[in-house]
Amino acid sequence: MSVPPPDEPVAPDAEDAPTGDDRASRPARPARPARPWDPPVTARMRVLHVSAPTTEGCAVVALASIRAQLARGWNVTVACPSDGWLGHEARALGAQVRWWSARREPTRGVPGELTALAAVVRDVDPDLVHLHSSKAGLVGRLLLRGRRTTVFQPHGWSFLAATGTTGRLALAWERRAMRWTDQLVCVSEEEHQVAADRGVRGPTLMLPNGVDLQRWPLRDREDRLRARAELGLDPSPLAVCVGRLTEQKGQRDLLTVWPQVRDRVPQARLALIGDGPDRADLDRVASQLPGVSLLGNRSDVATWLSAADVVAVPSHWEGMALVPLEAMASGRSVVAARVTGVAESVPEGAGAVVPVGPGPALVDALADRLADPAGTADPEGLVGHQHVVAHHDATTSAEALAASYLRLLVGRRVD
Repeated sequence: MSVPPPDEPVAPDAEDAPTGDDRASRPARPARPARPWDPPVTARMRVLHVSAPTTEGCAVVALASIRAQLARGWNVTVACPSDGWLGHEARALGAQVRWWSARREPTRGVPGELTALAAVVRDVDPDLVHLHSSKAGLVGRLLLRGRRTTVFQPHGWSFLAATGTTGRLALAWERRAMRWTDQLVCVSEEEHQVAADRGVRGPTLMLPNGVDLQRWPLRDREDRLRARAELGLDPSPLAVCVGRLTEQKGQRDLLTVWPQVRDRVPQARLALIGDGPDRADLDRVASQLPGVSLLGNRSDVATWLSAADVVAVPSHWEGMALVPLEAMASGRSVVAARVTGVAESVPEGAGAVVPVGPGPALVDALADRLADPAGTADPEGLVGHQHVVAHHDATTSAEALAASYLRLLVGRRVD
């Protein structure tokens, strides 16, 4: 396959950038002949996945897509930083990996990141580029500018994570960048609607997050006892929270209400799993609270979820969090904050959905389930498991994504 003209980094032209509605109002473009670098859709597809996050949910979702595409026989390359497990796991599966130094901060380091990603694109010559998270979405779309088939998956909107001028700039960028996005991937109807209401509109694939049901099988009470023995835990009621230690994930809210939970369930324990920029601050607070452990990053998260009576997800914003799905797949009750994607992922009867923040509803939801796991939490876990099996199987999600890639490439050839 011949190589297209180099993709040089170019800043967006704000004056000719369309609003979200302009795409729908444009007349259809005339058909063009296939370019020499357009892929035959029956050939072995070359896919480039680009991600700045290399741990937690974004990386889990990206790796599931990579695994499924390798199984199809596609040529898959991953561009990501080397500081987490994503690139190493992808390489072990058989993907090509290019280390791409990128910061999570939205604006810092962009010129160097553009140059580095341009070199990757020239070398890999991908048929399709899948950009995961806001930083990859920023750098990748500035670089490609629609010259290659481009899929963007936000994994939680950047403009929800920021306030003031930063939030307004993030929203303005997402509106304009849709001109260079062949397909937006949203993990929930709510994530899509939040964007559309703010003028971020374009061709969208609704693709709920899925979990590997073999990795996260249903766990019963006997499994809980075995997990606790393996972890050296006593029979005390246990709440587990898994996530990066940041404002987004809301661990501080859990610590704020924990004394009230312990007043009602004196033997209850809380385990926070994960690491992040708020680690030192949360360590300081947790050290003053009875029954709280900060465990850092763990390779045995499945065992901790199996040991739990209830899994807490007090996030302040999300697209569709993976931890509730993994917990429900394992048969565990979920107490989650009412943020984007939760209403679609945590059904009635699988736990409790409470307002964001350290309020009385969070106290009641945790205390009720920790006080009576067998009567309250365990039946909810079964409801959640049935929901995940029916609606959030990762295999189904991977097939839908692969089919969307093929449709995009066919459309690109005749556009």
